[in-house]
Amino acid sequence: MVITYYGLECFKIQFGDLVLALNPQGKNSEHKTPKFGADISFVSTAHPDMNGAESVSFGERKPFVIQGPGEYELKGITARGFLTETSYDGEKRNNTAYKISLEGMTLVFLGALSNAALPAVVKSALEDADILFVPVGGGGVLDARSAHKLSVSLEPKVIIPMHYGKEGSRELTQFLKESGEESVRPIEKLTLKKKDIEGKKGEVVVLQIS
Repeated sequence: MVITYYGLECFKIQFGDLVLALNPQGKNSEHKTPKFGADISFVSTAHPDMNGAESVSFGERKPFVIQGPGEYELKGITARGFLTETSYDGEKRNNTAYKISLEGMTLVFLGALSNAALPAVVKSALEDADILFVPVGGGGVLDARSAHKLSVSLEPKVIIPMHYGKEGSRELTQFLKESGEESVRPIEKLTLKKKDIEGKKGEVVVLQIS
């Protein structure tokens, strides 16, 4: 599995020939749109900064779009979406947190989550992931302290912060401080297999913005 970060909440996840996109920026977003093709695009929030599935339609790849709560199964992956909330861009709206399983690995993507007080049934379902993607930027999504507390409570093996602006930003620095991971340095991409994360507990990985 190879994970690449494209800023804000957009990630490319490649597993063999399968490519997933998480919250790609749309053409009407003020943020830079990604340039890659995806087979499946997950959208957590109906906002141009996060629902740009058209941006990851490239070449022969035209993504199947997963948006909203429910259960999904296609192309060898299973996913569940859980209704949560966000205040991104100054407006309360629905946000979907996803639990994605493929090839024996589990990813939890919190999207633009703004409220760390998850319903018990949702929190239980999102626990013990291999990889957790968590927003840390504040301003309508979780701030650094809330993001850290929620991350610890969900007990993932690896934590990838997102939605913090630029590398070295105050929000990211604060999150790393809360996590006791001030020495972490950004890496270009994360390449791993299931065996690589066995025994890990809450390790923070910061990805460079591609």
